[in-house]
Amino acid sequence: MRVDPFTVALSPPLTTARGTIRERAGFLVGVEHAGVEGCGEATPLAGWTESRRECRRALDRAAAVADALDWGIALGKLDAPAARHALSLALADARAQAEDEPLYRSLDGPEGREQSDVQRVPVNATLGTDGTPEAVAGRAKKAVEAGYRCLKLKLGERGVEAELERVRAVRDAVGDGIALRVDANGAWPRREARRAIDGLAALGVAYVEQPVSTAAFDAAAELRGRGVDIALDESLAAYDVETVLEAEAADVLVLKPMVVGGPDLTAQAARLCREAGVEPVVSTTVDAVVARTGAVHVAASIPEVAPCGLATGDRIVRDLAPDPAPVSDGSIQVPQAAGLGLEAFP
Repeated sequence: MRVDPFTVALSPPLTTARGTIRERAGFLVGVEHAGVEGCGEATPLAGWTESRRECRRALDRAAAVADALDWGIALGKLDAPAARHALSLALADARAQAEDEPLYRSLDGPEGREQSDVQRVPVNATLGTDGTPEAVAGRAKKAVEAGYRCLKLKLGERGVEAELERVRAVRDAVGDGIALRVDANGAWPRREARRAIDGLAALGVAYVEQPVSTAAFDAAAELRGRGVDIALDESLAAYDVETVLEAEAADVLVLKPMVVGGPDLTAQAARLCREAGVEPVVSTTVDAVVARTGAVHVAASIPEVAPCGLATGDRIVRDLAPDPAPVSDGSIQVPQAAGLGLEAFP
């Protein structure tokens, strides 16, 4: 197994209620399987996955287990999600290359669409809310002009009324035909979350992502049914998908393959969501090209998937390889070449 460290800078940095992310650092993983080398990526994120040091240790342990036994056993022993993601993605890439098919087809379930071609997946544009409401509305109009039909606004840095003012300005600027989502990153106390959701309902917002903190998990279920769907994201770093579904705490689950532990587990989670009447949305932890492309394949494996949070490649100043999944007109291209579809191992 080959493990190579990397760091990529973000421009502009990603600012959320939990802080500002200026760079992403992780490991590229190469695995040979069936005579083919597959590529994976482990890009840990504080508060979501293991640390970078823990990730490297987990990858080293997996390599030792694989040398003594096999990759399947090594994968089963990994409990660090970013490390498991890298190994799972590399193995899936190698298998799909060996079978000469794009990765997303191998992620279909037993009743999936093995022979179907998925050319594109809808994506949302993510907008920061810094600046005046007019400035935010201007960025929203530009995103719609670029073809996006779904916008996500990052909230949680100011009072509820100021946040609603920005969402109202965006709604007035783009009209009722554009889907709006908001993401509070767990910043609101319960009472503020209720006030915010009531105001967002009046503005036709589709869903609010992580309105309360992970520690207030029980409050998420209480917030459902107020006119705006509840989406959970950070909660999946603390609770597994089955626990969240059993608690009936969400209408939407935002699935990040790096957090869930790999493309295989994410595709399984999406099927569990659909069975429970919960909508899966695939997103990333602002990863480099390997993991981001893997997430595109996961999204493509979900029938009639909702707009996903995959349009993040333009934040990478200098990526690890050419992007095989460019974004245009509000959707992202799904690579049709074998495996991930990367031109070469980064």
